Amino acid sequence: MNAVANTAPGGRLAAALESPVVGMSPWIIFSALVGPGRFELAVALALAMSVALFVWARMLYRGTSLKILEVADLVFFAVLAGVGAAASPGTLRWLETYAGEISNLTLVVLALGSMAVRVPFTMQYARERVGPEYWKSPEFLHTNQVITGIWGAAFLVAAIAGGFGDLVLHNPNNLWTAWIIQIAAIVAALSFTEWYPQVVRSRHCSGEPPPPVRNLLIPLAGLIIPVGVVSLIFDAAASWFGVGLILIGVIMARAINKDAEMARSSGGHPQRKRSNWPLR
Repeated sequence: MNAVANTAPGGRLAAALESPVVGMSPWIIFSALVGPGRFELAVALALAMSVALFVWARMLYRGTSLKILEVADLVFFAVLAGVGAAASPGTLRWLETYAGEISNLTLVVLALGSMAVRVPFTMQYARERVGPEYWKSPEFLHTNQVITGIWGAAFLVAAIAGGFGDLVLHNPNNLWTAWIIQIAAIVAALSFTEWYPQVVRSRHCSGEPPPPVRNLLIPLAGLIIPVGVVSLIFDAAASWFGVGLILIGVIMARAINKDAEMARSSGGHPQRKRSNWPLR
């Protein structure tokens, strides 16, 4: 029996709303923007996106249940906006410094809590893509537990990096702790979210080749070169370190491309057969 995608009309927007990444986008935007002098802007954009996503989802998926992330988006950023509006100058400065870590840790708790009750928040989005006959399968639950755990780990890394910059370096705008490390953690989670369901699917579908590890590394390899360039431009590290990152990125990109060409020439990635496996 083939899986039936539970996709409402709406084209690309509907498909985007079926991704947990979209549900986490207000948190990602807030974490990336918040800092000294930027709290109001960050919380306003995060709240506006939360409201927009909620309205679009209700218009495209009328009658569907609310998702954990939708509710968390609205509640967290509405409360944070209210607190910021009523805060004294001292409290506002504290929020500008530590609100990024608070938001990241809140998502960690949300991920762990949803996993503990066996409703990982990514599973609510995955259900939009498959028929209900797959919702209770062990593989479906396990895959979403793993992916939700990876997102929890990514936001934990972001929280630790931001906390190190604030508490140890006393520099909330440190290029590495405020942006590069946090962005790298999000990119890694994004890459894993795309890669891991294909791994699970290959285990359960005969003739389905497993995705190569290079597919997981390609986004990270693509990030290394711009990080090296930014490090040189903003003098964020020793020059040799920035140059070294660029060289490592170039070497990794060439190795990945060479491996992909060898796989294609040897027939290592035959055309995939149509599968009943529901994940992606």
